[in-house]
Amino acid sequence: MTAATEPATATEPLVRAEGLTKRYQVRTPAGRRALTAVDRVDLTVGPGRIVAVVGESGCGKSTTGRLLLALERPTEGTVTVGGRDVNRLGKKELRLLRRDMQPVFQDPYDSLNGRMSVERILSEPARVHGVPLGGPGGARPVAELLDLVGLASSYAERHPHELSGGQRQRVAIARALALDPKFVVCDEAVSALDVSVQAQVVNLLSRLQRELGLAYLYISHDLALVRHLAHETAVMYLGRVVEQGPTKALFADPRHPYTQLLLAAVPRPRVRRDGGTEARRATVRAGELPSPLDRPPGCVFSTRCPLATDRCRTEEPALREVAGRRAACHYAETAEAVA
Repeated sequence: MTAATEPATATEPLVRAEGLTKRYQVRTPAGRRALTAVDRVDLTVGPGRIVAVVGESGCGKSTTGRLLLALERPTEGTVTVGGRDVNRLGKKELRLLRRDMQPVFQDPYDSLNGRMSVERILSEPARVHGVPLGGPGGARPVAELLDLVGLASSYAERHPHELSGGQRQRVAIARALALDPKFVVCDEAVSALDVSVQAQVVNLLSRLQRELGLAYLYISHDLALVRHLAHETAVMYLGRVVEQGPTKALFADPRHPYTQLLLAAVPRPRVRRDGGTEARRATVRAGELPSPLDRPPGCVFSTRCPLATDRCRTEEPALREVAGRRAACHYAETAEAVA
């Protein structure tokens, strides 16, 4: 797997989220209640950079991605792309902006229309946006897209059911690149694939990012993968970012107890007596993830944190600068390893 390399120069963020909040009204036996899926998230993605968002299922990662793609509107906060406030754009302006922002979803079996040939799938973005295939201002030709993702031109005649999982996801990636976007949201883009092909697809994504200068928001629960792929990492818990910063620094010296517990759960090889190796996995302990309908007062992680004090249970910690990154923990300066 190829490690992420830093872009040559620092520039203004391509995508910026400020105070991003999303609440849903849900029905419960006690009546309608507000569920906060994303809570005051600040996030930036610079041109040519890979920003990972990690955390357990239900932490708000995918909702954050959909908000950045303008597939959903935030309850509060703003999303700007190229300096433009997405929520203030009209339909025509938003349609033009969508050419610059594309998703790659988790399951290629669901994200591709099984009745379409690969050629039609890859030319569909051009038809939807009313642009020609090829030429200035047009979409990439189908043959070029297939070549970009390592598939022969003969695959254009096939249908999704004739492809393997890895090949389907390559087609999904090619479709995302059809309009030459600047920003791609990869939402668990390899988690539905066999382990044997995950590394191949990740290496493909990494190569395309470098060659095309793409910016990625990479949503994942696989910290081992994120460690090698991302320039920056944001750790989410119950809709909040609890730690955020350069990936190398965050992995080498995590300052939030939740980050420490997640890293302890990354499989580590153990040498057997016969000389072979086997994966050893620690588990994220300290209880179950609370319901977002019943968020704990104070620090959202206090009900599972081995280091929680009375202050943690009553006073919400701010996300603040600590040791070269930001962490939302009252005791981040003196954080002890809890793994």
